[in-house]
This record gives sequence, C-alpha cells and structure tokens, in this order.
Amino acid sequence: MTTSNTSLADTTTNITHSPLRHDWSVAEIEALFALPFNDLLFRAQTLHRQFFDANTVQVSTLMSIKTGSCPEDCAYCPQSAHHDTGLEKEKLLAIENIMTEARAAKEKGASRFCMGAAWRSLNDRDVDYIVELVSGVKELGMETCMTLGMLKEDQAKTLKDAGLDYYNHNLDTSREYYGDIITTRTYDDRLETLKHVRDAGMNVCCGGIVGMGEDRSDRAGLLYELATMAKHPESVPINLLVQVEGTPLKGVEALDSFEFIRTIAVARILMPASYVRLSAGRENMNDETQALCFLAGANSIFYGEKLLTTPNPEADKDMQLFARLGLQTEATSCSEA
Repeated sequence: MTTSNTSLADTTTNITHSPLRHDWSVAEIEALFALPFNDLLFRAQTLHRQFFDANTVQVSTLMSIKTGSCPEDCAYCPQSAHHDTGLEKEKLLAIENIMTEARAAKEKGASRFCMGAAWRSLNDRDVDYIVELVSGVKELGMETCMTLGMLKEDQAKTLKDAGLDYYNHNLDTSREYYGDIITTRTYDDRLETLKHVRDAGMNVCCGGIVGMGEDRSDRAGLLYELATMAKHPESVPINLLVQVEGTPLKGVEALDSFEFIRTIAVARILMPASYVRLSAGRENMNDETQALCFLAGANSIFYGEKLLTTPNPEADKDMQLFARLGLQTEATSCSEA
C-alpha cells in the first residue's frame, strides 16, 4: 500500500508541474478512469487549482434560435427530422426576440450567450442574420457562442470578423462508436469544421455526450480526440444524455453517476487550462452529484429553463446551490476571448 501511495504522489507531482500535454495515449486515459475515485478527484482538483480559481464558475445561457426539422439523424436528438418526438418546427426567431432573451440572461448573471440552430450547416443566405445577432449580443458586453452545424472556411472567417468569440461543434463520442449514433455526417466532417473555426482564430467549444450506451473505452476515446488536438478546446461541454421519447436512445441504460463524475475529472486532468462545462442532463442530477462534478474540475455550466429543447435547472435553483457551496460566478470580459 505504501508503494502505491508513493507512486500516485510522484505521478501527481509530474502532472501538476508539466506543461499542457497533447500526446496522451488511449491507454493512459483509460488508466486515469480506472483510478480509485478519491485518488482521481484529488488529482483533478489539484490540477484544477493550478489553472483556475477553484470556487468560481463561468455561467452561460443557451437559446435555440431555430428549432426542429434538422436533416441529421443523431440518435439522441429530438430535433432530428428522422425522429417523431412531437417537437414543433419553428422558423428563425426575430432578432429582437433573441436580444430580449440575451438581456434577461445577462441580468441573471450569464457572461456568455450561446445560440443554436437546428441546421446541418450554415446557409450563406443566413450569414447576415447571424452577424447581426453576434454584433447585438456583443454590444451588451457578453461573450458570444454559436452552434450552427458545419461551417465552410469563408463562413468561419466572416463570423470571426463579426466578433464571434466561440463556436460550438461537438464530436459527440469516440470515432469508433460514432457510426452507432450518427450516419448523416462523418467524424472527419466535424473535425474539418473545427479546423475552419480554429484557423479563423475563434475559440473552440467542443465536447460530447455520455450515457448513450457507449462503454468506458468510448468515453476515453472521445477525450483522447479532444486532448490530442494541437490546441485544446477552450471550452469542453460534457453532456449527460437526456432521453427523449421518440428518439432511438430512449430506454438506453442510464450511466452511473460516479462514471459521469469520473469523465469530468479525466477531462480536467487531460485539458487543465480548458473550461469543463456541465451541460445537458443537469436536470436529472441531484445537488450532491453536481457538487462532486465541481470538485472534479467542472467550472462552467449552462443555466436557464431549457438547453435548446431539453429541460435544465432554473437559474434561481443554480444560484441557491452555488450559495450553499460557496461558489461565485465569473464575470467574463469579451475582450479576454
């Protein structure tokens, strides 16, 4: 037992005093997942404190600006036109309606306003609309994020020139498991969009969804893809599947809460300078699970009543939890992105 503790301490020292790594192997990542729970959280929290204030959480609000009838067949998504979920299709919202929501989000403490449209890819005819939205939210003093599907190189540059701070484009799962979840877009399609975003100079928001029936090796594979990028995503959302009636993943075995927390902790160790965000699925987490996620290194959340089309804890409830845990929200300047 003494030998094991010494080895753990030596490894922790090496990790916390080394520069960011981009050469992780899947075997190394799987070994992190296999650590005793207390040891894993200790390593994650120790490293988290090297890069962030351990008691500060960045808060974002996500709004759907165009809902439903997406041509993609993502097995988890109620917005897919391939699934009968009873979701009503909505056209692009009026800009003033979106700005009203952005102002309300800022008043409730959000420092970043994220907007999502159920598209396979951004259409050139909608670029001016998106640019106007970005400019309007920036004028409020908030960071901006968009998730609009695939982007072409010139579109990414246009969004950057408009002032867009972050672009979200998740990998969803491991390369090996991806085909079981999505068939209408390839893994390399996603990576190409991320390359356009990075080349344009925008911050990358990229993570995935766990609890989709994958095994631990797939969770390790997803984090491997993220952690071996030439530059880690600045924001890494970790979503817990929200099962929706009518989607192919309805009824899949729920992921153990401790396994979800392990995923947060491993993400923190692999990408210590990135924001690790609790995203979809918090509605089904009790306060104790969320508190352990913050201990494991999560330092960003989405809040508001909905994440696109799925439930999310109300903002007041989140702030009550923060007060109980002694956490404060981060006020982020747009100029820092």
